[in-house]
Amino acid sequence: MADAAPQDREVVVEDVHKAFGDVKVLRGVDLTIRRGEMVAIVGGSGCGKTVLLKTITAHFVPDRGRVLLADHESPDRPLRDIFSLDREEMDRIRAHWAVVFQRNALLTGSVLYNLTLWPREILGKSEEEMLPAVRAALNAVGLDPEVQMHRDRDVLSGGMAKRVAIARALVMDPALMLYDEPSSGLDPDMASQVHELIISTHARRPAVGDVRTSIVVTHDTELLRRVRPRVIMLREGKVSFDGDFEHFLSSQDPAIEPYLRQMAMLHGRS
Repeated sequence: MADAAPQDREVVVEDVHKAFGDVKVLRGVDLTIRRGEMVAIVGGSGCGKTVLLKTITAHFVPDRGRVLLADHESPDRPLRDIFSLDREEMDRIRAHWAVVFQRNALLTGSVLYNLTLWPREILGKSEEEMLPAVRAALNAVGLDPEVQMHRDRDVLSGGMAKRVAIARALVMDPALMLYDEPSSGLDPDMASQVHELIISTHARRPAVGDVRTSIVVTHDTELLRRVRPRVIMLREGKVSFDGDFEHFLSSQDPAIEPYLRQMAMLHGRS
């Protein structure tokens, strides 16, 4: 995807390396994601999927290389090297992405508190200003706002907590959605509902443009079958496959077939 025009690029990862002590996790990742794409990042345990996701979102600073994200505050959406930005510039970029964490990362407190914290911190909006967006986000994930808004995090079921985590992301109306194992730990019915939420969220037009970009770290074979994404497979800290889902399934790469056999087990372990 390196031939995408600059204005069509949402994320560019250039020769990114990341180690923790003596353990080298990312060993030179190069990746370009275009605006509007649905991308799944897959690979065996320890291959660097979550580390790559957390580097894209600036949780981890790469030891070498660059990460560039589209600046949706500018009309032509130029790419910005996120590790060269000051805090104010970074907040401007961060306002247009949202992450759904593997274990939801809901904070102690009410659903309303969780859904309004990021807009207050990043956008400077009050809770009162955010109420219409909160109600819309909860409706979008199939939760009654008037019933659920004031419930405490600790009384939510696993599936409901996942819905609230996705609603929290939707409140930001992001151009870029990132998911880390969004269906792990859920029963098949709830996982299927989360799949539908990912599909419908991706299709929903964000305020800052006509398309939304989604990046999903997953071992969930059924999710891949339903969303038919562009598949990026990491192996030994590098991109070993980059193509559509059908070519991923039919690839003759000797590393892919055993991984496909292991996906259900890895998904359950997640």
